Amino acid sequence: MMAAIQASKSSQVVLLEQNEKLGKKLYITGKGRCNFTNNKDISEFFPELVRNPSFLYSAFYSFSNLDLVNFLQLPYKVERGDRIFPQSDKSSDVIRALEAFCQKGGVDIRKNTKVLGLEKEGDQFSIETNKGNLTCDRVILATGGRSYPRTGSQGDGYDFAKKLGHTIIPLKPALVPLILKDSWTQDLEGLSLRNVALKAQGDGKEELFGEALITKTGLSGPIALSLSSKINRWKKVDLSLDLKPALDFQSLDQSLLRDFDQNKNKEVLTVMKSRLPQALAEVFLNVVQVDSRKKIHDLTREDRDKLVHGLKNFPLHFKALDSIERGIVTSGGVDTLEVDPSTMESKLVKGLYFSGELLDLDALTGGFNLQIAFSTGYLAGENSRLES
Repeated sequence: MMAAIQASKSSQVVLLEQNEKLGKKLYITGKGRCNFTNNKDISEFFPELVRNPSFLYSAFYSFSNLDLVNFLQLPYKVERGDRIFPQSDKSSDVIRALEAFCQKGGVDIRKNTKVLGLEKEGDQFSIETNKGNLTCDRVILATGGRSYPRTGSQGDGYDFAKKLGHTIIPLKPALVPLILKDSWTQDLEGLSLRNVALKAQGDGKEELFGEALITKTGLSGPIALSLSSKINRWKKVDLSLDLKPALDFQSLDQSLLRDFDQNKNKEVLTVMKSRLPQALAEVFLNVVQVDSRKKIHDLTREDRDKLVHGLKNFPLHFKALDSIERGIVTSGGVDTLEVDPSTMESKLVKGLYFSGELLDLDALTGGFNLQIAFSTGYLAGENSRLES
């Protein structure tokens, strides 16, 4: 929609939408509330980008988060992590605003129209759809990735790009839950862990601090989703949780000693329930192999070491990332080396432009992925139009 709006300023634009309505994926973002960008300074967006951040300099500075807010002209609010939402908490307001701009620009919106093929014939493009063929001078591919296919993101844009000679970087799930081998997660499904650090080692080293959510099959929540984007190309992954990241080993050991000194006749399970979410305490003791019924005064130095080590490095046994269909975004896509970052035009096919998730670009949560879509859509639209 953003690409169509910009292109329509001096060109006749046809927007081909396979769904029965526009913005189907936008509708579900932010749990339907649409976290459409972030309030950080645009320079602070780049550390939040996982793939090819330098490619986005032109796009972000040509159409920044502030430009987007001014463009939409919607009342908005800023929440935790500088996330920007519509004041109404309704993604439909963002979609309606974009639709109104499309209509104002005279964009010919054709819904329920699925593109079946795209070819370059001389200076023009031939597009085959389920409702007949059309010819055009420029094409912007803005099909999205492979995530949430029920919204229309089925990956056909990759096929079109590949047939026109572009390299597709292998697709990986991004911002997805982690699937673990640990069976105890079934018993703790729904338990939220706040102020913890999730650590990964293997082909690299990552550590993220914040909130995690235990699921039936593993781990979700903000830090687990973000970590998935950072490790989705690793061959080897070892995970652990630091359940007390505010304390180093020595400080934690001293703190435990003080607790133990005051509770010598209590069972270790009782004391650990004051240190951890109650539902987790027994699982924790079982994993670190300390008898939960043991009295504090009977604990050995080895037992205490197990407790301290377990609190700082609680082991998680990684199995896989959840499926790409459940990813908030897709990692991988059209190789950015084959696209001009200042115009979004293909370096291989004149008149072909790209925008959004179809490109090998993705970011962490917080509105950054939608800003990528808006900024690249803006540049593609601006540069694809036929000047009058």
